[in-house]
Amino acid sequence: MGDVADRTGGSAGTTGAADSTGAAGSAGTDEGYARGLGSRQIQMIAIGGAIGTGLFLGAGRAIHQAGPSLILMYAVAGVAIFVIMRALGELLTYRPVSGSFADYAREFLGPFAGFVTGWTYWLMWVVTGMAEVTAAATYVAYWWRWIPQWTAALAFLLLLFAANLISVRLFGEVEFWLSMVKVTAIAGMILIGVGVLTLGVSAAGDTASVGHLWRDGGVFPKGVGSTLLTLQIVMFAYLAVELVGVTAGEAENPRETLPKAINTLPWRIGLFYVGALAVILCVVPWTEFRPGVSPFVAAFARIGIPFGAGIVNFVVLTAALSSCNSGMYSTGRMLRDLAVNGQGPRVFARLTARRTPAAGTLASVALMSVGVWLNYADPEGAFTYITAFATVAAVWTWAVILASHIRYRAAVRAGRAAPAWFTAPGGAVASALALAFLALVLVLIGADADARISLYGVPLWLALLAGGYALLKRRDPAAFARRAHLPPEARQPGPLPVTDATA
Repeated sequence: MGDVADRTGGSAGTTGAADSTGAAGSAGTDEGYARGLGSRQIQMIAIGGAIGTGLFLGAGRAIHQAGPSLILMYAVAGVAIFVIMRALGELLTYRPVSGSFADYAREFLGPFAGFVTGWTYWLMWVVTGMAEVTAAATYVAYWWRWIPQWTAALAFLLLLFAANLISVRLFGEVEFWLSMVKVTAIAGMILIGVGVLTLGVSAAGDTASVGHLWRDGGVFPKGVGSTLLTLQIVMFAYLAVELVGVTAGEAENPRETLPKAINTLPWRIGLFYVGALAVILCVVPWTEFRPGVSPFVAAFARIGIPFGAGIVNFVVLTAALSSCNSGMYSTGRMLRDLAVNGQGPRVFARLTARRTPAAGTLASVALMSVGVWLNYADPEGAFTYITAFATVAAVWTWAVILASHIRYRAAVRAGRAAPAWFTAPGGAVASALALAFLALVLVLIGADADARISLYGVPLWLALLAGGYALLKRRDPAAFARRAHLPPEARQPGPLPVTDATA
């Protein structure tokens, strides 16, 4: 397929920085992408982003460590995630661009913050893709042990790359159905568990009880300290919830679909995390959970559902593929955003004839394939390190969203920036409290011997970014100029009426 030039106009090195009040800021921004993601797909991407392998697999270790109090940790973390997403939603309605949080960091925190955020988010998804595609290959071995792990991993990479390369609509459709599997599995588990509790269905009905949530050692059976240390696992489970922000440049009607997707976050967290875990812990006492064993497998086994382990294996396979699919999508867009703003190799700024950032996606997939070998050499250790790094990178991204929102609100109050119609409840105060919560998460990561290693690489990564920033800025100073705010008179309109034909 042939390439088309970047449609933001001008050179890739200066356009993004220079165009701060023109098309880049309008609700109808044409960044060159095809607006092929409909409301149905955006909604499911948002739902799927909040449900990952961290819930299906990682929760077993967390339950063993914290007992029933883990439910409280998911609820508290969910409130912080909602604050983050509403802050992102306000920024998205102020300036809907595919660069999302990296672009807001450039505008409100400075060019270096945007540079670090863009490259860190890209690396986060590359290493996450490494882990997820290898995990998917191991799940295949559950049924077909004769298939070499590297063959399955390579096949998954090629299939997902093809889906991302062909069109954004195909990516959205693949993600829709992968997410549908996860949603159906959790909804089914909740309904079956409620049936066991209320109707005594199956042999599990004789022992199932809401009292399991406080009888066996209390709500905090291993102390508050052990419960707090599970926050790293809990926050990893919410990884990718911010992905909906990257879709802003390709949503068919971002003014309508993005706020709606963000507003549904509370009930998604309440149902899929708090609700599912509460039901599982009522059916199976927390004392029976062990690290490495999926809580869903344990619950299905207790209820006596045939092929329960196979069902959960299929679900976590789709969850891993969903994560890898999202990673390919976001890395290609983030590399293009960096390139368009002169903060990355210019080859990544170009789109194919189908308006997909193939060069950036291909480079990311190539690195993910290297990760297949790394995970094969040390699968358990690599997955632990990658999980910890991904959590730290996600915390950075979420912190940047909150800090950008605080600075944005200050600019609005000073009359220097256009107000958004979709405002975050609690404003800058809520964002500041959520920032404090993220700081606590980092402290707890440092206190965890297994997770602490992820912090050791942060100084090296920042040093590499500082060197790259200095080199690129010397070559093209204009690309690193502070971006001007959209003036108050450029305020974006709210959602279009449903009768409006242009919606």
